[in-house]
Amino acid sequence: MARHSGGRGWYGKVLGAALGVTLLATGASVWTAQAGAVGGSTPKTTTSAKPVSAVKPVAVTIVHASDKGARGVNITVDDGPDPEWTPQVLDVLREFGVKATFCMVGTQAEAHPDLVKKVVAAGHRLCDHSVSHDTTMDKKSEAYQSKEILDAERMITEASGGVRPMYYRAPGGAFTPFSRKLAASRGMRPLGWNVDTKDFERPGTDAIVATVERELPNGPTLLFHDAGGDRSQTVEALRQVLPRLKEQGYVFGFPVR
Repeated sequence: MARHSGGRGWYGKVLGAALGVTLLATGASVWTAQAGAVGGSTPKTTTSAKPVSAVKPVAVTIVHASDKGARGVNITVDDGPDPEWTPQVLDVLREFGVKATFCMVGTQAEAHPDLVKKVVAAGHRLCDHSVSHDTTMDKKSEAYQSKEILDAERMITEASGGVRPMYYRAPGGAFTPFSRKLAASRGMRPLGWNVDTKDFERPGTDAIVATVERELPNGPTLLFHDAGGDRSQTVEALRQVLPRLKEQGYVFGFPVR
């Protein structure tokens, strides 16, 4: 789940850090396939899913925009996969023809490879959400951050049958300049959010839906969860939100790469 002091408080913190490394993004290629090939520097770990030479770096800046443009909405789903709730989320997404980005915890992916493969087979994208969902990662050593990110990348890639995560979302938004640069060097665009539905707090389906409607003007990337507890409210909220947004003229896409 996310670490918050309310709303998008984490975003202001990481935006300032992002400005200091904006130049690192200059000239970085945007990679729209699940795999690619270009050289790069070797991360300080021995547990990466593939050598850096097998991936293409992307921008280090935290992305929020949708590849569908001004009326685009990105559905992102964190903390799974979970054997009870991920299939239900997948069912709702399929019902309304929506593709989403699943930010998976490495240990969950390793425990449920069948679900990772189902997510990929349904046309959704994968995102690295670290090994252990440590929301204090930004206070830990670079070696620790590297292990959390690259071990999760390996776990997810192996569980999927070879499909790599295309994004990295720090647990609770605990990005650092180092973690963003490392993820980007592995072809994983750092991924933020604009609308925190607070569904992990189980405030009620109506409250989750109301949060989406109230905060969507803040930006296109919506944060939901498919693990970490009872997610029945999330499933029902998605069932209400998806057709409602379609009726309002929104289209569903993926975060830009």
